[in-house]
Amino acid sequence: MPGFKRDILSETAHRPWPMPAGPWVMTQTWHDLLFAHWPVPADVLRARVPARFELDLFEGQAWIAVVPFHMSNVAPRLIPALPWISAFPELNVRTYVRVGDRPGVFFFSLDAGNPVAVGAARSLLNLPYYSAEMRVDTDERRVDYASRRLSAPSAEFRASYRRHGLAEPPAEGTLEYFLTERYCLYAVDHASRAYRLDIHHPPWALESADAEIAVNTMTDAAGIRLPAVAPLLHFSKRQDMVCWAPDRL
Repeated sequence: MPGFKRDILSETAHRPWPMPAGPWVMTQTWHDLLFAHWPVPADVLRARVPARFELDLFEGQAWIAVVPFHMSNVAPRLIPALPWISAFPELNVRTYVRVGDRPGVFFFSLDAGNPVAVGAARSLLNLPYYSAEMRVDTDERRVDYASRRLSAPSAEFRASYRRHGLAEPPAEGTLEYFLTERYCLYAVDHASRAYRLDIHHPPWALESADAEIAVNTMTDAAGIRLPAVAPLLHFSKRQDMVCWAPDRL
């Protein structure tokens, strides 16, 4: 995979708040990412998100996403990426929350094809990571993606998705902007204390997409039933990011 793009650190005009003052601690590069979003009742999510975090709604509507992609350049600061541990698939289930004036992401699950990464994230950040058997096959415009969780609660995802159109940043104020331009995640630590983890990346370059989703029980595992409507789909070929250490709220 291509190396990490360090020039993203000087691209900051788009951010909704300044980057943290302290040093960032990790790099990641996300590849062939699909945002698949469904509208869901806010009260269903409210029962499953810690009360410390306010649900973030777009025009009164709550959303949940299943996000398959694969990663490279996963490495702590000052440590080079290693091919056998720094590149692997990941599959997230997420919704949107805020604390004060800072909107962010809340994860119901993060499945990954690297047990070392799963163990580290669970131990250090108390994030709901799960080991999964995963396969990603790509060509210029198509991605075939398969994931099967290796522990309870069982969850599986199999899909083929394709990108088309021009890659453009979402316009501020649109639903696409609301769903993607997020610069932190919220979670609770092992002592049930809330924290924010800041991230930085360039603006998303989104393309239209279509997908054939053969199996998707990812949200069922979180106790959330998807509506019988087609998902809102967006594709991004690549996104480089850095993150900081957690900041307790």
